[in-house]
Amino acid sequence: MKTKHYIIIISVLLLIALDQITKQFIVKTMDIGQHYTVINNFFLISSHRNTGGAWGILTGQMTIFYFITLVAFVLFYYLIKEVDFNLKKLYSFAVILLIAGAIGNFIDRLLFQEVVDFLDFYIFGYDFPIFNVADICLVIGMVLFTYDIIMEDIIHARNKD
Repeated sequence: MKTKHYIIIISVLLLIALDQITKQFIVKTMDIGQHYTVINNFFLISSHRNTGGAWGILTGQMTIFYFITLVAFVLFYYLIKEVDFNLKKLYSFAVILLIAGAIGNFIDRLLFQEVVDFLDFYIFGYDFPIFNVADICLVIGMVLFTYDIIMEDIIHARNKD
């Protein structure tokens, strides 16, 4: 097995472990709906369960989420082939985050038919949807992946001229 595969596997496993440990801590120490204020009027730790996707969309539609995750895993198989920690650091890091985030929430959906969320922010008076470590991985992974693709296109367009 190549070194890059070990890096991917270890990184993904560490992120999944962080996600699952934090979720289990919330499940074992807090009742659903219970919250603790970390920063007044800004950040709370809240015990919440989500049977849908982001912002609660498609609530209770686990079959759809299983299918989406299966499609994502097929895509990840192809994305991993392009991982190169020397030449494509941002891309490689994005792929690791995307895989870890997808697996972290998939574990919850598969075992419990819901996802444990607990990071609760009020941003400029808006109660942002509660999320978890896997969600952070997915969002940051998508932002980095998108940025990398855009930058690669810009560089390719400049070199073409």
